[in-house]
Amino acid sequence: MSSRKWFWGAENGSTSKVDERTGLLGKANGVAPQESRWQIAKKLLSFLGPGFVVSVGYVDPGNWATGLEAGAKYKYELLSIILLANLMAMVLQHLAVRLGILGEIDLAAATRKHLKSPWVWVPMWLLAEVAIIACDLAEVIGGAIALKLLFGVPVVLGILITVLDVLVFLSGIGSRGFRPLELVIVVLVAIVGGCFGIEVWLAKPEYPSIFRGMFLPDLSVFQEQHALFVSLGIIGATVMPHNLYLHSGIVQHRLGMEPPREAVKLATWDSSIALFLAFLVNASILITAAAGLSSVNSITSLEDAASLLGKALGPGAAILFALALLASGQSSTISGTLAGQIVFEGFVRLPISPWKRRLITRTLAVAPALFVVMLYGEQKVNEMLLWSQAVLSVQLPFAIIPLVIFTADQSFVGEDNLAPKALTVVGWTIALVLIALNMWMLIMQFGFGVEVM
Repeated sequence: MSSRKWFWGAENGSTSKVDERTGLLGKANGVAPQESRWQIAKKLLSFLGPGFVVSVGYVDPGNWATGLEAGAKYKYELLSIILLANLMAMVLQHLAVRLGILGEIDLAAATRKHLKSPWVWVPMWLLAEVAIIACDLAEVIGGAIALKLLFGVPVVLGILITVLDVLVFLSGIGSRGFRPLELVIVVLVAIVGGCFGIEVWLAKPEYPSIFRGMFLPDLSVFQEQHALFVSLGIIGATVMPHNLYLHSGIVQHRLGMEPPREAVKLATWDSSIALFLAFLVNASILITAAAGLSSVNSITSLEDAASLLGKALGPGAAILFALALLASGQSSTISGTLAGQIVFEGFVRLPISPWKRRLITRTLAVAPALFVVMLYGEQKVNEMLLWSQAVLSVQLPFAIIPLVIFTADQSFVGEDNLAPKALTVVGWTIALVLIALNMWMLIMQFGFGVEVM
């Protein structure tokens, strides 16, 4: 196999035969057929979808806290951290694409295949399930808060409503196939992005400061412990473990549409475009807070953020914030259901219908939320949001490390499809950095009492 291997996985100098459907990789007598821009664009459009389903995990309610805090307290200085975290996520999601397409196996099933003993794979499965429930908990809280902001619905009732909404949705749109689900999620993500795009316009930010914060940050800000902690929170909340299981599974819906290596390229474009848009949303959250809430020392809750934005930018800003929060929660619950289904079927090797999966996960997420709200009041909801992110941080190593290992293992992807060494090194570096940052964040949050919000 040639050493001139493209970083993202296709090998230069391929001598594969012409495929009349997919001529981009094929060659006839050493001459590759040319495709028009329209053909290439059409091919890419056919692959768009799974990346957007995954991208909602990068803009779910659990990610908003650190972005709002970073913007309100440090203005634009931590935009570079959002950019760095997103680049890391793109590499890891590409590895998930490689495993799903080249190995034709999802991360959960690969882990079960590799770990034969139930004493090992059962704890791995349970950790993945706990992480999905924790993610769903953040979505329950975000959805309930959004309903309160929009319609004055009490948080307890809002939590109960969230049990039914996605069940109704999945029994309707979800029964029509995977493509309609993708399209609905794209619409929901577009609503989130559109709302925050308008928020940025209303906030009238300092664009030169945005550029400096993104590409020329003031490194002295990281000498402050709280700034470092918020940065760790941004990175730790960006890469969600369930997204790696999810992407390696749903990308297989594109198997057979193109030759495997071409499919990897197209699926990587899909996820990179989607994650870039998620980056714009997360950057917009920080920019909105920097421009509209910079006079606030700290934001204690999502409700406070909406109220403060309404005072600073007008009542329309608060409504847009709540609408974006609701759309974010809804889209994330759909992707969480799909991730849970992939994890359960991959580890346990038993099929489960989406509505049963949704009912189990949502019930397990709603129970602690209702318990805390009814026992301690709505003011404790925000602490639960932080705890949910902490649980995700703990599970992160158990998803990243197997992913990097399997994509470099010929028993999973084949000898000709091994991840390039440079990509594997980058993957290990990102994995170790993320693990270290997440562990440090947990120690600081729950060992020294430093607050994120």
